[in-house]
Amino acid sequence: MGILERIKEIEAEMARTQKNKATEYHLGQLKAKLAKLRTQLLEPPKGSSGGGDGFEVTKFGHGRVALIGFPSVGKSTLLTMLTGTHSEAASYEFTTLTCIPGIIHYNDTKIQLLDLPGIIEGASEGKGRGRQVIAVAKSSDLVLMVLDASKSEGHRQILTRELEAVGLRLNKRPPQIYFKRKKTGGISFNTTVPLTHIDEKLCYQILHEYKIHNAEVLFREDATVDDLIDVIEGNRKYIKCVYVYNKIDVVGIDDVDKLARQPNSLVISCNLKLNLDRLLARMWEEMGLVRVYTKPQGQQPDFTDPVVLSTDRGGCTVEDFCNHIHRSLLKDVKYVLVWGTSARHYPQHCGLSHGIQDEDVVQIVKKKEKEEGGRGRFKSHTNAPDRISDRVKKAPLKT
Repeated sequence: MGILERIKEIEAEMARTQKNKATEYHLGQLKAKLAKLRTQLLEPPKGSSGGGDGFEVTKFGHGRVALIGFPSVGKSTLLTMLTGTHSEAASYEFTTLTCIPGIIHYNDTKIQLLDLPGIIEGASEGKGRGRQVIAVAKSSDLVLMVLDASKSEGHRQILTRELEAVGLRLNKRPPQIYFKRKKTGGISFNTTVPLTHIDEKLCYQILHEYKIHNAEVLFREDATVDDLIDVIEGNRKYIKCVYVYNKIDVVGIDDVDKLARQPNSLVISCNLKLNLDRLLARMWEEMGLVRVYTKPQGQQPDFTDPVVLSTDRGGCTVEDFCNHIHRSLLKDVKYVLVWGTSARHYPQHCGLSHGIQDEDVVQIVKKKEKEEGGRGRFKSHTNAPDRISDRVKKAPLKT
């Protein structure tokens, strides 16, 4: 029996099993088996010389955004309007067959936008080259899930389910669970909060399903079985997602108002060019990019070319700013002067742990090189030879 057949068999068993107190341990074991099989499905086959043709393109700019959705929902048209890059659009499905990149110039930054081929139900199992499409989405900083406003709401659940099946967690944060494998000592189970979804026995069963018999587990929040499995697997990607409803010009105003009020949702129309400016502002807000302007000593700040930082790509502290400029700069920093919203007064003397906010101005003051041996009459070193016999003798005084 292949992996796909075993996955379908486990899913069928979970569907016909009633959820109650007596079956929660059995369902927990089935979820662990299902996660293991899906991880095996993503691994390349043994003996293969490498992956086939993928959609991956070189990272460029200060952030990466991926367009994901069903065929013929307006992804290529949206890319053309936002970036100016031509992506073929037609009235038939699967017009786009490969990944087409474009660059958005917004707020002095460059954001890479990727137009991916449409995915269908069953993409996590490899249908329609869906696995390669989702792999590109894993390397993005933000996912724009483009949906058709005139279609049913089930499309959103189908796409979310396909992305979560391959380890993508949309609009979620990593669970507060500490997990560490050990060589000996058995399983240590501790918690700092009351647990309502999982207990010690179920945790032991899940760990034994993964053949883990020595480990340390600490729950810092009321987590579920799925959260524990995600931590054990360790290959989950937590990414932000915005649900973009296109073609709002073909539905009524009541439906548009209902879609716009859903969480993490935005309504647009590529045909009439409606709300595209709000889409760019929402992308900027979700990515959390921070522009930092540099100021040389004794000169005016340079507002033309900012240093762009983000929490997802390194961090937004003074130390991250110095590392972004050059790795060797950090050991020469004496202190930093900061102007902007993160400073209490202008300028503020800051250390390396100071958090920088958008459009701050930063001036780095480096340590001065110490003069060896003092200065003036306290100077202790000379250019004369060390031995007295090697020194040039002075001419005798004339009398």
